[in-house]
Amino acid sequence: MPSASSLQPDKGVYTSLRDLIRLEGQGTGFSFLPKQPIHSLLAGRHASRLRGRGLNFEEIRRYLPGDDVRNIDWKVTNRLKKPHVRVYTEERDRSALVLVDQRQSMFFGTRKRLKSVTAAEAAALSAWRVFGVKDRPGALVFNDASYELVPAQRSRANLMRIFGVIERFNRELKVNDSREGKPGMLNAMLRKARLVAQHDWLIAVISDFGGADDETTRLLTRLGQRNDVISLFVYDQMEETLPDVGRLVASDARLQVEVQTRHPKLRKIHHSLFQERLEHAQNTLKKHGIPVLPIHNQEAVADQVRRLIGTR
Repeated sequence: MPSASSLQPDKGVYTSLRDLIRLEGQGTGFSFLPKQPIHSLLAGRHASRLRGRGLNFEEIRRYLPGDDVRNIDWKVTNRLKKPHVRVYTEERDRSALVLVDQRQSMFFGTRKRLKSVTAAEAAALSAWRVFGVKDRPGALVFNDASYELVPAQRSRANLMRIFGVIERFNRELKVNDSREGKPGMLNAMLRKARLVAQHDWLIAVISDFGGADDETTRLLTRLGQRNDVISLFVYDQMEETLPDVGRLVASDARLQVEVQTRHPKLRKIHHSLFQERLEHAQNTLKKHGIPVLPIHNQEAVADQVRRLIGTR
């Protein structure tokens, strides 16, 4: 009997290990590093927080012929009356943590793919990109009831483990799930991320941010004080613009409501609420140097990331 991972899922409804592996070739053409095209969401003040691979301070020692004079420590030199330099070593690699939301609220979509699949693909692209620049990808994948942490390691085996966990959580989602959604799970995972990534990590939070509140902003801000944080806001285009299809019945498998989508006032309110939610997140986090990248599920994730971050 074939394993679950070998079966071909309905395209756009579920992802698979094979699909995530195939994204390797698309995990190029963009960069999380400081130098960005002028139109990039990471340009300007955002870029200053994305330090990328840098230098680690090792020691202060006597100046030797051939040392870079730019590394002379003038305070120590003046105090000891002999030239001294600061010695640095290049930071060889860097750890990254990708938070992947696979809660029930993500199991929604009207075109191309569900938000849960979009998040899975965005996570895979991020992991491939991190791996491609010789850094260490890790992941924190969660749903409404549980989570699994994959420690950051630089190996293809670890990448496959990350993709396997994402696939498993993704395939556990179903329409008739009787479990209640837990909006507070997002904040719980951000707290968990703080325990894992304590200094100079790259952290990508991929979610629809359902249940986000002031505590979410506080947690993201605190994460960003010692790490580089990027938020990928995943949404379905129906959440942005209500389609003109007449009467529409919407359900969450427990309750349902009927709405008249052709009502102009309703459509305007619907669009305004989405824009306010997105702009509030962008403006609030912008103050703390955390970029928010809106990613929808109608277009290929890689194309959107390259356009928002900028082609390298």
